[in-house]
Amino acid sequence: MPGTQQTAAAVIHFSHVSVGRISFRAGNGARKYPGVKTQDGHLLAGLQKYLYHKICGETDRISGHYSIFPENSRQSTVFCCIFYASKPYFAFFNLPIMIKPLSVKNCLTAVLPLFLLGCVTAKKPETPAAPAELPREFKNVRIAEGTKTDPMGPCEPTICVSPKNPKNIVAGAILDRYYWSEDGGLTWKSEKLKSPSGVFGDPVLIADWAGNFYYSHLSDPDAAGWSSVNLLDRIVIQKSTDGGKTFDAGSWCGLRHPRDQDKQWMAADPKTGHLLCTWTEFDEYGSKDTLKNHSRILFSKSVDGGKTWSAELAINQFEGDCLDDDNTTEGAVPAFGPNGEIYVAWAWNNRIWFDRSLDGGKTWLAKDIEIAGQPGGWSFDIPGITRCNGMPVLVCDLSNGPNRGTLYVNWADQRNGAGDTDIWLAKSTDGGKTWSQPVRVNDDGKGHQQFLSWLAVDQTTGYLYVVFYDRRAHDEKRTDVYVAVSQNGGKSFKNLKISETPFEPFSLVFFGDYNHISAHNGVVRPIWTRMDRGILSVWTAIMDFKRPGEGSKEVQD
Repeated sequence: MPGTQQTAAAVIHFSHVSVGRISFRAGNGARKYPGVKTQDGHLLAGLQKYLYHKICGETDRISGHYSIFPENSRQSTVFCCIFYASKPYFAFFNLPIMIKPLSVKNCLTAVLPLFLLGCVTAKKPETPAAPAELPREFKNVRIAEGTKTDPMGPCEPTICVSPKNPKNIVAGAILDRYYWSEDGGLTWKSEKLKSPSGVFGDPVLIADWAGNFYYSHLSDPDAAGWSSVNLLDRIVIQKSTDGGKTFDAGSWCGLRHPRDQDKQWMAADPKTGHLLCTWTEFDEYGSKDTLKNHSRILFSKSVDGGKTWSAELAINQFEGDCLDDDNTTEGAVPAFGPNGEIYVAWAWNNRIWFDRSLDGGKTWLAKDIEIAGQPGGWSFDIPGITRCNGMPVLVCDLSNGPNRGTLYVNWADQRNGAGDTDIWLAKSTDGGKTWSQPVRVNDDGKGHQQFLSWLAVDQTTGYLYVVFYDRRAHDEKRTDVYVAVSQNGGKSFKNLKISETPFEPFSLVFFGDYNHISAHNGVVRPIWTRMDRGILSVWTAIMDFKRPGEGSKEVQD
């Protein structure tokens, strides 16, 4: 991040300050830092905004302390301390003032804690807080359970923690189920999703920073499933403005009948509220005619809260086949960068691919960038699972932490053998131009299966969370669920078993193509499918991690 190595010291002068209630008139920093125009105790806000700008180019997420040291009748020095990426920065501001003297007692009360803090941290300002004890048990909550008569699901779940209110969480599962919680995921209510365009699975949930939820899915306008020629004719996006209790009739993108639209994902820009959708278009789903029919990655954008969507645009350099297999271009996941950049990653031809746009999606790279090889391809066999994939998941760190702007891609492959599927992560610190060598996320020994992973980044901290199925403790099909945590920009991961008991899937029952995970402000909620006594159910785990400086349950690498 620009400027993070600068010394945290700056001087700013104001034309008039009175100290009694800390109210003042604007000085020469007022126009650029509007916080200095406030009254009744908000001098700190203006100074901290100024300091934040000097350190990291940002003026939000302010926290810190201050004090005022009277020196004479015309001058005072303000000592300001802020915390950025869990590290303290200090500055002294010399201010011409009109003195209404503070008492010695009040001065000492305000100054002494900060003085001691400065003495403790000044020697090693880059040293992080001491690691807290890592929690090993997490309460499991069943969100939904099917019956033996259910034709499909619940499975292939999606979940989203609201950035506005992390206790408000919404989840979905195929074909048309959705659930909402107002207590952080401890209890849930459910409903069936309805749309004039039909609802046919591939549920995807995201939220914008205003608290709106968006549920995208495949279409079935004739409500006739695979017997209809109109099935998969578009991608449908429905919006909720009441915390996931109800959704509107929806909008759509990618209406290009008779081509088929499938496997979409979405992203929201925290600054503008703009929405992205990327997906795979098949000329004819399942076609074996590889000369005539192809697949491609399409992109669309909404700038009005999902009401309307831009004309779809093919962004990939290489087209694939329509067999829904390793040589199909599939698994496109978009992400916004810190300055509105648009990034997309997908899988094709035993490789993970990347493209980007720096002008809001108008133009894209002429040559796609290869992130990494994916030996064995994205489609592979796992005992007990009907079908399994290792499609990539892309995220970008938008926090004000030290890894702001870093791109991360997570996937699974069988480079170590069909009996040793592993979870991988690569990252880029230059906007996707170059990528690191893959890091193995699962930390077990060789010869075990890890599969169906998903990656999330907490945009308040930059911490990474990867959920996946895991069989390290079993020699057969019994399966646990793990979440791997990284607080050092993906350099290393700590693996946490989050499922309370193992389960065993049955290959004749469709388990879905993915699980999911969402994280915001230390509230981490994975979601997964399990099977017990032949019945599918969808679960989450209550994983609440404190942010830096907030004490217990803080994971440290």
